[in-house]
Amino acid sequence: MTRRIILSLLAYCFFSAIAPAHTPAPSLVPVFEVTPVHSNIKFQVKASVEIKGKFDDWGATLTFQSPDVTTGVLEINIQAGSVDTGSGMKNKKLKGKDFFDVEHYPAITFKSSKMIQISDDRFEVDGNLSIRGVENPEKLTLIVSHKESHLGDIHGKMIFNRKDYGMNKGIPFISIADHVEIDFHLKTKHVGGPQLALKTQ
Repeated sequence: MTRRIILSLLAYCFFSAIAPAHTPAPSLVPVFEVTPVHSNIKFQVKASVEIKGKFDDWGATLTFQSPDVTTGVLEINIQAGSVDTGSGMKNKKLKGKDFFDVEHYPAITFKSSKMIQISDDRFEVDGNLSIRGVENPEKLTLIVSHKESHLGDIHGKMIFNRKDYGMNKGIPFISIADHVEIDFHLKTKHVGGPQLALKTQ
């Protein structure tokens, strides 16, 4: 009995060694990468003194459940403390408790919940924006270029009311509007899976 068990184990090891290696199935969904080095996220707000700038530390992902573009989910995570207006005084004020309050709320996040293609190169994206621990539904407008083989460049815009996120105060001697515009440019690369099924008109 012991000899039979040993022979069976030897046979199993032998045939396992000569069997062809299993090749993973190719991805059935489009896979994209966002390259931050060629991308940026900027903001501006109307004020008596120019207030605009960018965020230096952020990340973004774009994932799909199928080649259907409407299954796309865009997630953006921004480190609020990386805000850069080119002015140390403005940066300090924006990082403080009256605005981003980075000590208690270091991240600004957006996660989409719905993506609709409204024309060849335009998309509307609904999602939730979180600033200072307050989350509200917001809408992004996207313009996509170089769609032939991959998404290429994505230019997006969102306008939100800062007071909806508890940023009710201003900066001394500077008049600031309520609405803030965020503009971003994401450079994406199709790295695997099928191409997206984009509608053309």
